[in-house]
Amino acid sequence: MKVLHLSNSDTGGAGRAAYRLHNGLQGIGIDSQMLVQFKESDDKTVLASQKSVDKLVGKLKLTEYLDEVPAKFYRQRDRTDFSIEWVPDAIADRVAKCQPDVINIHWICKGFLQIETIAKLNKPLVWTLHDMWPFTGGCNYAADCTKYTDSCGACPILHTSKENDLSRWVWQRKAKSWKNIKLALVSPSQWLAECAKASSLFKDVPIEVIPHGMDIQKYRPIPKEVARSLLNLPQDKQLVLFGAIYTNAPRKGLQLLQPALQSLSQSGWGDKLELVVFGSSRPENPIDTGFKSHYLGRFTDDISLAVVYSAADVMVVPSTQEAFGQTASEALACGTPVVAFNATGLKDIVEHQQSGYLAQAYKIEDLAAGIAWVLENPERHQKLRDRSRQKAEQEFTLELQANRYLSVFKSLSINSSSP
Repeated sequence: MKVLHLSNSDTGGAGRAAYRLHNGLQGIGIDSQMLVQFKESDDKTVLASQKSVDKLVGKLKLTEYLDEVPAKFYRQRDRTDFSIEWVPDAIADRVAKCQPDVINIHWICKGFLQIETIAKLNKPLVWTLHDMWPFTGGCNYAADCTKYTDSCGACPILHTSKENDLSRWVWQRKAKSWKNIKLALVSPSQWLAECAKASSLFKDVPIEVIPHGMDIQKYRPIPKEVARSLLNLPQDKQLVLFGAIYTNAPRKGLQLLQPALQSLSQSGWGDKLELVVFGSSRPENPIDTGFKSHYLGRFTDDISLAVVYSAADVMVVPSTQEAFGQTASEALACGTPVVAFNATGLKDIVEHQQSGYLAQAYKIEDLAAGIAWVLENPERHQKLRDRSRQKAEQEFTLELQANRYLSVFKSLSINSSSP
């Protein structure tokens, strides 16, 4: 079986997840390739969508810009991802040259793949959901809006009351173009699968829940003293880790994390804890969390990230919506318990009071209480660490993920060849 993955990139959150699956399939003997718009790796099995990316970087950026133009007419819109995918592409011809048996679609926004192109691929299709975009009128995450269960329109992200707005147009294009395609969905979490099942576009499409995998030989516990020494972090403090604090996406939960940390600082933890932030360098005006903070900057390789996770005593992921939450699963693999809200994709990763703590959804006080609960008892903390690693070994390995995907591919291929 020959599998081709379509992904905007082989890096970034969704791109890394796609690339890991690609590697996992190769690991069980499957002929797997990726076709991407932006290639970062030097992997020869990852193909760029253009023959000479270096010469066409300007063109690629122009494509991304053009895709955003229609949304710019909504001047009051929220400054969050809203993808239209209307710019024509040449992907169908590139796919045909690869001659795959199955196509696995991943995150294809930012001008990579026009909505109408998907129906032209003429192969069995598996679509891995990395956010809500495949079944919405353009938004990547719908927050409290459920209009994707109907036909979108009057979009709260665009801040318009008109039913026939841009979101309705995008939804209608999807409904028309994908009406007769043979498609199976894979969701990394139960929450996202339930959203897809409730959507008007995918309510009749079969869907499997398969968590994202990772190389647990790279993501593994490293002695804490060694990890902290490598990162120049204190050995005598308990360290709370969180990623990409300075983000403009409200769903990442900074507005909830900051007061939770301030509450902890004022309740007797001020001298016991210090914070570690990765994914961001120290800003000119750091926010006040009540704790001394260490900013590590960005890391892109797995080994460095494993060192970061291993240096911490607890990882906090305060997102309000996550399709899955790879930083949480990576932390568990490194033996670091995770505190998150009991909502969306993260509740599939963290076992409450077993491998971390699931706070009541969006309750600042319980988020703070969860961090304290994980840290306050050394014997309990060690049990949490042990269970965290065990959880990753049982559910998040590349081999397990790849074999589960292979079953989906085979099932879809058989159904597609049936008269």
